[in-house]
Amino acid sequence: MSKFEQKLEESIASLPSAKQPERELWRGIELGIEAQQHEADKAAGKPFVSDRQWFALAASVCVVTLLWFAIPSVFTPVSNETTNYAVIEKMSQQQQTQVTRLLTSFERTPALTEDWQAQLNELDEAASAVKLALKNDPNNTALIRMLHHVYQQQIALIERVHAPKWQQI
Repeated sequence: MSKFEQKLEESIASLPSAKQPERELWRGIELGIEAQQHEADKAAGKPFVSDRQWFALAASVCVVTLLWFAIPSVFTPVSNETTNYAVIEKMSQQQQTQVTRLLTSFERTPALTEDWQAQLNELDEAASAVKLALKNDPNNTALIRMLHHVYQQQIALIERVHAPKWQQI
């Protein structure tokens, strides 16, 4: 045996018979196994969801469920028909306000004709009939245009009847 081999044998004999790892290896082994499972699932087309993701998903479902019961009006769908008729009602309120303002502003101006209020009442009845039809079909654009036209005629009637003398021909 050569000197080198003899030294090698002595070095091997001086080594301890069992070697202990310097750190905990189980966590690394666990991560390696999870990574292998994840790769296998990915190759098979299966989605991978970690425990944290499951917890986050469960927590968000709980929050939405609590909100659903706590604030039901937020999640209640509003029909388009209800919304459209609400717009029509708002338009009618604005028209009434505008007519009232016009009549107030022309309060001291004498009317050019005597039967203008009867004509205004007829236009009011026409607007009511169109609004009644819109209540049954609030998405009918022709009826909406008709109502708008009736409202414009009301305003034009009030302005023409109370036009100052210098605007008349």
